[in-house]
Amino acid sequence: MKHIHTFSIAAYDASQNAWGVAVASKFLACASVVPWAKAGAGAIATQSLANLDYGQLGLKLLERGYSAERTLDALLKLDDDTRERQVGIVDTNGGSAAFTGEGCFRHAMHRTGAGYSCQGNMLGSAEVVPALERTYLENEGLPLAKRLVLALFAAEKAGGDRRGKQAAGVLVVSPRGSYGGYTDRAVDLRVDDSEQPVTDLLRLVDLHGLYFGKPKTEDIIPIEGETLEQLQAALHALGFSKAPNGIWDDDFAEAFVQFSNQENFEERLLAGNRVDAAVLRFMMEKAGL
Repeated sequence: MKHIHTFSIAAYDASQNAWGVAVASKFLACASVVPWAKAGAGAIATQSLANLDYGQLGLKLLERGYSAERTLDALLKLDDDTRERQVGIVDTNGGSAAFTGEGCFRHAMHRTGAGYSCQGNMLGSAEVVPALERTYLENEGLPLAKRLVLALFAAEKAGGDRRGKQAAGVLVVSPRGSYGGYTDRAVDLRVDDSEQPVTDLLRLVDLHGLYFGKPKTEDIIPIEGETLEQLQAALHALGFSKAPNGIWDDDFAEAFVQFSNQENFEERLLAGNRVDAAVLRFMMEKAGL
């Protein structure tokens, strides 16, 4: 069985009611194995000589109300080969627990705190896991997916997987968190094979925030004055509308909806003559203005 030598973080953000796991490794498609999470239950990262029962059974135990510590104890008791296991768990309330078997390759360690568990094995330095923890804590307030991947980025710079880079991924769940609210998968992004997987993953997280994030109140701009001129110029340059005329009429409004639908900005469309600043920036850049 192949070992998943890697570094990862499992976390719960109470302010966002979201649980998540981010992972990076010199292991093809590591995010298809390591991260497990369910809204209202918790998050688990299983690695080293990964036991997928830790993910499947662990989530069932967390969903039944087990704490992270109790879940970890139960999983270890059911496992006859814990020497090379590594796991981090965060429960429904943000309680955390972790285990690093004595047979895991150096540098193998974990750190836990309120709402998070950081772990790694076969690392490039002893600073990788501390960098994970420190960067996660320093970025409180950011969307959980961005916060987790920034932690991976810092850990990679501190040494990462000592064998090199190949794959990374992030999974974040929250109640009805998916597109359309059908499932709890708010963010589920993977880079399975890349020379710069964490860098690529960070770009995907930013794109996800752009396409699926909601407009912030402070970023909602009335379509008038300079904003009107910019929108009309961009729509015309992109081939969606007639030449600018300084009037936001039905033709321009329809052109803007067509652009938004083509670029998958449905989540950022606003009623009335208003535009999200993020969409306006995107339009101006795409139009080369």
